[in-house]
Amino acid sequence: MKKKKLNSQGVCYLVGAGPGDPGLITVRGLELLKQAEVVLYDYLCNAQLLQHLPAEAQKIYVGKSAGKHALPQEEINETLVKWTATGKRVVRLKGGDPFLFGRGGEEAEALAVAGLRFEIVPGITSAIGGLAYAGIPVTHRNSNSQLTIFTGHEDPSKQTSSIDYAALATTPGTKVMLMGVERLEAITTTFMAAGMPTTTPVALVRWATTGRHETLTGTLQTIARLAHEKNFQAPAITVFGEVVALREQLNWFETRPLFGRRIAVTRTRKQGSKLVKTLRALGADAYELPTIRIEPLQKKEELAALTEVVTHAHEYDWIVFTSPNGVTSFFEAFFKIHADARELGALRIAAIGPGTAEKIREYHFAVDLMPPEFVAESLLAELKKMKIENLRILLPRASGARAFLASSLEEAGAIVDDIPVYHTVLETEDITGGLQRFCAEGADLITFTSGSTAEHFQALLKQQKVNLPSATTLASIGPITSSVMRNLGMKVDLEASQHDIPGLVEAIVKFYEKN
Repeated sequence: MKKKKLNSQGVCYLVGAGPGDPGLITVRGLELLKQAEVVLYDYLCNAQLLQHLPAEAQKIYVGKSAGKHALPQEEINETLVKWTATGKRVVRLKGGDPFLFGRGGEEAEALAVAGLRFEIVPGITSAIGGLAYAGIPVTHRNSNSQLTIFTGHEDPSKQTSSIDYAALATTPGTKVMLMGVERLEAITTTFMAAGMPTTTPVALVRWATTGRHETLTGTLQTIARLAHEKNFQAPAITVFGEVVALREQLNWFETRPLFGRRIAVTRTRKQGSKLVKTLRALGADAYELPTIRIEPLQKKEELAALTEVVTHAHEYDWIVFTSPNGVTSFFEAFFKIHADARELGALRIAAIGPGTAEKIREYHFAVDLMPPEFVAESLLAELKKMKIENLRILLPRASGARAFLASSLEEAGAIVDDIPVYHTVLETEDITGGLQRFCAEGADLITFTSGSTAEHFQALLKQQKVNLPSATTLASIGPITSSVMRNLGMKVDLEASQHDIPGLVEAIVKFYEKN
């Protein structure tokens, strides 16, 4: 078919999202997501990747799972053409690699015929990356140097199969089947009939590289029965060959301390990502369940009060930050008025916790005081060791924050301006699908990093009409959060002895070591 004249305005990027672990997308793919105006994404694309999109980007789900299609392929092609033709930067995000049984070739053809610009961004295929996470190298010098990849799910409209299973059965080397786990019994029977040894090692890897990663091993003769007994369903990869035996020695992913533990992280989306990444690195099936959203001040009187203290910030003796959000909100307001950081004057800066201190240092300010325990009580004790009577102390933090620190400083003789610099509100968006997943699957453990996350979590449960199973473990970052949780009628199964993210992670690991 003849191509139309090239439209130089819009462009469509066919991007491989990798096998599931969001860290396995390419640098180029991530760069394009951050610039996208429209994104069409699949069932096998990790929804965590969507958090990298600009807020105004349009998201279109076109996922296809076994027997369920959000959009037929023809409509996907038409949608790509339509948006690209309007001059948009379109990203077609596809699980694995676009050109390996991903129908990316058909989508590229549709764009080419329409005379539209497109670019292919290869991705890591599960046929290699997914098996690597299961400890199975697809080639090995001592066993084989040949790899065959085939699909177990062909075009149903075809009259005959294009795969010669009899020839494939006698082909040397590793054989990897993508999709088709529901046809496993028929395929293994055909292989055995064609002469493949019944003792050939076989492995199935489900949800490869993700927190739901699962591996089942057997032989050509036993694997179909085992899969049926274990109800081992799609999405799964099947690998045939001697390299499967290497898994016993090379299995690294499934041996990590939190492997298989489903953990929901309640925090703001931006802050939750760091904790999620840390837990995933330890093997957990961790996902974000944002319960709070940070919003800037809106009321005139609040903005006027913030402008006043920022303008006269140099007149204070101390500024006390209790959270990274307070740091960000204060300095964003500060630099709207002051062009020079030296306008802050000679005041001293205190921070509760290393996360808050780290955020302060990002603005190139030193931290003069951080208490040994990361709670307001410990900071108060340290300040009381100094002479703070008649000193002016600025306390920029969330509206409605606990009154203890401000009132205690005033009782000690300090002159305190407790000023709200941001609001915490209930999160209403579910960009990464965490809320949907929690409602459907629940979690083994839920983390709480502040009293506000616990309060808003309760509100979220009420909104969604979901009951929290009693068997779910609840983890608190420290005593203040634990107190709020108990006041809300929640149990506290474990509490971090060091009241920060590393301390919380350590407490979770120790908890599961004992249980």
